[in-house]
Amino acid sequence: MEEIQEPQLCDKVEHSYQLIGKKWTGLIIHTLLEEPKRFSEIHAYIPDLSKRVLNERIKELEEYGIILRNVTTGRPVRIEYSLTRKGNELGKALKAVEAWADKWL
Repeated sequence: MEEIQEPQLCDKVEHSYQLIGKKWTGLIIHTLLEEPKRFSEIHAYIPDLSKRVLNERIKELEEYGIILRNVTTGRPVRIEYSLTRKGNELGKALKAVEAWADKWL
């Protein structure tokens, strides 16, 4: 008899909801959909988000391969954050949620 893979799928789905369900994560991804931004630009888009929590979320999203930290050497050194391919795909999924919210909330 073939083994059912549902528990593994449920684990992945649950993990993804835990990741995107963290406060501010969706908004951080949303701000990076159009173009790379510096830390201060992301913070300006989400002023209620503390810098400490923004830093934590960015690091976490980097660890998951959703955000890429780009350092441009020169004077001054410039650090920008952008979405990876994985992050852009997640952003597309979140756009569907935004469309739903616009229609129903």
